[in-house]
Amino acid sequence: SFTMNMYLFVYDLMQFCGHSWIFTNMIIRFMTFGKDSLADTFYSIGLVMRLCQLFSVLEILHILIGIDKSRLLPRFLQITERIIVLFVVINSQEEVQGKYVVCVLFFLWNLLDVVRYTYNMLARMGIYYLPLTWLNFSLCIPLYPLSVLAKGFAICVSLPYFESFGTYSIKLPFPFTFSIYFPYVLKMYLLVLFTGMCFIIQNLFYERMAHLGTGNIKNKRS
Repeated sequence: SFTMNMYLFVYDLMQFCGHSWIFTNMIIRFMTFGKDSLADTFYSIGLVMRLCQLFSVLEILHILIGIDKSRLLPRFLQITERIIVLFVVINSQEEVQGKYVVCVLFFLWNLLDVVRYTYNMLARMGIYYLPLTWLNFSLCIPLYPLSVLAKGFAICVSLPYFESFGTYSIKLPFPFTFSIYFPYVLKMYLLVLFTGMCFIIQNLFYERMAHLGTGNIKNKRS
């Protein structure tokens, strides 16, 4: 158990370092170059962002093997949402990468993750700092819906490019009469995205009550 706890601590530390670097880089670039920095956000931090999101897939494995007690479905939905939007939508369309919505989306993701991985690291050591605990389980409630709106907007912005270039659209040759028009797939995914948001928000409120209930706060203070 000590070995697993140490492994999770190292994992959280690596994610914290990655997201902190991205978050700090975005702030410094904006303070230095202003609005001009927004257009090339993806080119500046996209590689590290993709690495962090790929590593986050391990969190699903952590839950499956039982070393993380988080609920599987909400975490699975949150991770797959990011993977789909980042790798399928943004990474595949260079024209989308320069849009301001990408900067907004990355800012929201990294703000949430810096707080979450900081809380996780301290929790692995049995340290529960009340203001950080409150921030971790409260900040996500308003920011997660905003990130879903940004994801939806990014998908909508990308649709004309998927239509023009035919990216991921498949048309099988004769004698098959089956084809996949990818913009339709993205439009259907928008429904899944916003439906899943309702479920995840409900889970976020549940986690907040579980960790910030009166009894839990008294126990952590003592």
